[in-house]
Amino acid sequence: MATSGYKRTAEGNPKISRLTSIMSPYMPMFETFRNELDEHHDRRERIIKASRDITALSKKMIFSLQRVRTLNSPIPTDVAKENNTRLSQINSLFLSIALDLNGINAWRYQRQISCGIQEYMEAVSFQHYLERQRLISFAEVKATLPSSIDLTEDDYVLGLFDLVGELMRFAITSMATLGEVPGGTSLSTTGNIEARRDMATDLRSLRAYFEALDTAGSGLSRDAGKKMEVMQTCVGKVENAVYGMIIRGRERPKGWVPDVRDEGGKGAVGEAVESY
Repeated sequence: MATSGYKRTAEGNPKISRLTSIMSPYMPMFETFRNELDEHHDRRERIIKASRDITALSKKMIFSLQRVRTLNSPIPTDVAKENNTRLSQINSLFLSIALDLNGINAWRYQRQISCGIQEYMEAVSFQHYLERQRLISFAEVKATLPSSIDLTEDDYVLGLFDLVGELMRFAITSMATLGEVPGGTSLSTTGNIEARRDMATDLRSLRAYFEALDTAGSGLSRDAGKKMEVMQTCVGKVENAVYGMIIRGRERPKGWVPDVRDEGGKGAVGEAVESY
């Protein structure tokens, strides 16, 4: 008879461990620790999953907004309808983890939910800029979130860093399709009509404010350095696109046709190219 897997006495009977026969007074304490750790890991996984879903929905909002070709005007009906549906889904996801982020847990799991909040911040600030040509304030973003979800100043600023990349894409696409730098007049926070501004001016102002930030010793110090480089690169791309558009517009008169010959050498081919 096989006896592997059990400790046996000399007579071949199973040896009963003293530890198993006597209940340790520490066992209830460690069982409590085990239950708390299980709850912690389950809670953390729920928050991570919700954060990923919020990030995905926010990216879809941004993709839809990049189809807009006007600035400082209402979002087209079809895009607004799509994004309102996604905003409702995002709100439901935030509410589903509201209890998990209650009290001290808001800070305990801040890194897990931070990516989703930053992407959401980027989406709502992009839509707000397209509609009003101004940055959304911290209080305005916080008002769009459930009261149980905490928006930190770090997530707000990092979301604005990411916004610059979307503004760069919107500006360059608009210049390529419309032949001009998007811009317009807007209302100030006091309700007064401001002078016309274009996106290149807005992006330069943002760059100046970001570069003036002192992030040493703050929660931004870990992420702000890399995002600062990306932000500066994005603004530089818009500036180069504006310079190129202005120079080509002066050097190439309206109706200019490039001297391109076909393979048979039968003459110039091409269509008239209008200047910017």
